[in-house]
Amino acid sequence: MIRGKVTGRVWSTKKIGSLPTGGLLEVKVDGGGVLIAFDPLGCAEGETVLITQGSVAAGHFTENKAPVDALIIGSIDNAD
Repeated sequence: MIRGKVTGRVWSTKKIGSLPTGGLLEVKVDGGGVLIAFDPLGCAEGETVLITQGSVAAGHFTENKAPVDALIIGSIDNAD
C-alpha cells in the first residue's frame, strides 16, 4: 500500500463506460512522485489516503472490469 496526500482532481469530458461512479484524483506520494488514483470514496483535496495498485486495484471491480491501476482504499484520519 502507498500513502499520499490528495493534491487535486483530474477532469475529463469523456470516460470509459465501465468506469463506476467516482473520481480521478492526483495524489502526491510519500517519498516523492505523483500518481492518478481512482477514488470511489469521495476524498477531498488535502486528505491523506491509502492507495493500492496493480491487480489488487483492478480486482476490486468484479462486475464491471474497469481499467484502474491505482485505487484509493482508505482515508487516514490519524497516524501515530
